[in-house]
Amino acid sequence: MTALCVEGLSVARGGVPLLEGLSFALAAGGALVLRGPNGIGKTTLLRVLAGLAPPLAGRIAMPPDSAAYAGHADGIKATLTVEENLRFWAALYEQRWNGEVLEAFGLQGLRGRPAATLSAGQARRLGLARLAVIGRPILLLDEPTVSLDAASVKRFGDWLRERHLDRGGIAVLATHVELGIEAPQLDLAAFRARPAAAGASDAPFL
Repeated sequence: MTALCVEGLSVARGGVPLLEGLSFALAAGGALVLRGPNGIGKTTLLRVLAGLAPPLAGRIAMPPDSAAYAGHADGIKATLTVEENLRFWAALYEQRWNGEVLEAFGLQGLRGRPAATLSAGQARRLGLARLAVIGRPILLLDEPTVSLDAASVKRFGDWLRERHLDRGGIAVLATHVELGIEAPQLDLAAFRARPAAAGASDAPFL
């Protein structure tokens, strides 16, 4: 059974500690919403969980090759059509193509449209649909609903709840938008790193 366990995690950005002593665990079907002011370290934490940056301290446990990170970039190829983009990602992750994802994200009428011609909201829907075809059970999502209108936010929330979490997936999200999922909220302000003591070494963290 897929699970994500974080113990005593500390993270930094540019050598500056942001968060420390962070612990939580999620079992299959669980979600966690990260809260906190801008700059607190939500994006940095998600990137560390995804293995894109090293932690300062602590332990992250999850099955190998089980997580996918979605940041502010949509991760789409402008010269490919909507369907070609999704087929590309499915093939890259060795997943069987399932055209139902087009309906789930409201992309049926755009399936033959080159991605370069999409609006910001349409491109975001395509970028999120990519998550549905790669087959990763743990999703690490940084403001996933940016550029989406209310109807598209609902579509994504429905997909996340019904086709990911209800099927045993896990999600950790940084978002200020209500997605209609049952998930505890973790206020990262409680884990803000303490300022270095006066006279402490200014040497950068390695």
